[in-house]
Amino acid sequence: MPLDRAIHDWAETTPDAPALWWQDRPVTFRELGARVSATASAVAATGAPGDRVGVVSWNRPEVLELLLGIPAAGRIAVPLNARLHPAELRNQLRQCGASLLLGEDDLVDAIVSVGGREVPAIRFGAEHASWLAAADHRELPTVDDAAAAWIIFTSGSTGRPKGAVLTHASLLAATESAAAARPVAPDDCYLYPFPLFHVSAYNVLIQHRFGRPVVLMRSFTPGDVLAACEHHAVTTMSLAPTMISMLLDHPEFERSALARVRTIGYGASAISEALLRRVLAETDVGLSQGYGMTELSGNACFLDAAGHRLAATSRPELLRSAGVPAPGVEVRLAADGEILVRAPQIMAGYWDEPELTARTITDGWLHTGDIGRMDDGYLFVVDRSKDLIISGGENIASREVEDAIAEHPAVAAVAVVAVPDAHWGEAVCAVVARRPTGTLTEAEVVAHCRDRLAGYKRPRHVLFRDEVPINANGKIDKPMLRAWAAEQVLAT
Repeated sequence: MPLDRAIHDWAETTPDAPALWWQDRPVTFRELGARVSATASAVAATGAPGDRVGVVSWNRPEVLELLLGIPAAGRIAVPLNARLHPAELRNQLRQCGASLLLGEDDLVDAIVSVGGREVPAIRFGAEHASWLAAADHRELPTVDDAAAAWIIFTSGSTGRPKGAVLTHASLLAATESAAAARPVAPDDCYLYPFPLFHVSAYNVLIQHRFGRPVVLMRSFTPGDVLAACEHHAVTTMSLAPTMISMLLDHPEFERSALARVRTIGYGASAISEALLRRVLAETDVGLSQGYGMTELSGNACFLDAAGHRLAATSRPELLRSAGVPAPGVEVRLAADGEILVRAPQIMAGYWDEPELTARTITDGWLHTGDIGRMDDGYLFVVDRSKDLIISGGENIASREVEDAIAEHPAVAAVAVVAVPDAHWGEAVCAVVARRPTGTLTEAEVVAHCRDRLAGYKRPRHVLFRDEVPINANGKIDKPMLRAWAAEQVLAT
């Protein structure tokens, strides 16, 4: 089934129902379906089947139209991370061999100004409207479920960004996994604050599969999210842990602000026990954790609201769990503890990197690069293999240190990374953002850890920042922090 099928089905059965709320204006299923069809026709009039089409933009309806319309035309959509440097975006366009680029004029112009191989570009606004109007609405090709739909470049948290090839089938399988773990209610209104160039865009597909509206945010700002929750009677939304913390810390936050919100699905990075308990104490919202990655077309394991309630009462250890595999998903651990996943939602591979693909997917099992353990059917993610700190021959999971530091009431966010150490090889470095009303010193952080961690796990360096940076995927930007922390430690 092609990605755009659900939109057209609802355009026939409930044409006037809102598919999107965009800046307080409804976009009906009829309107969205027509725009997707026009986009597909315009794309089909250029190039050849299998061509890659780049999209660079912040959130807006046109991006969703392209994410659905480009694959419907037998082409592959390549949503680009608008936060990257234009030269990086140019490299990704070159890497995937894009034949066309669409997007917001300033972002497109910045890429074009870098130079290199010219890629025909169409800018949103009048140019885009003319391009759609000129389409001859030709008959579209029949698209195989196994055909590539999106190429999404990974965040690069484990090295150079790689183009994960997601198919119609893998994305729809991911929506099935999520819908089984997080059922969509008949009255749901879902708020989406992540960039549409992130794999979490599959959450929009889930809602539209069930004919429910999506409140599309241009970007995440806690005040706007709180206002949208009230204005649109939002019942469910997805947030990264850092976003949840910012929401609770916002001056306008009060329990009633999320009165209609039944569930917050969180993921993208690990969440501390301290923040989880704060959500349970300060809101009436149910929590649902999803564990996944771009290579899985979304999430594959879930800890649902019932699991969180159980964790808050009789099984507190579950607060550290990523949950259980969704129906149709198999999870096992390799000899070294690496998490392996086998499921229909696994990517087809990395674009134009057959050797890397062969190393990453073996006998149908995806090697995630995460280190985990299983207990009573629950998956526990210990750390990313890249984030393990080896100090004096001892392996230290950065997440364990982060969880301990996050329990301090003056800590708003924390990331733990390795920095070079002449004696130990690597040393533990904690990068901490204080709460606005809190004061905290390096000595206090170390003292706090003394009661919670073995000596070799305690941070040898504590650095403070106004905020802990996150990348476009909602994950803590550890590559940047490693480089920054190393410079700070060297300077001292």
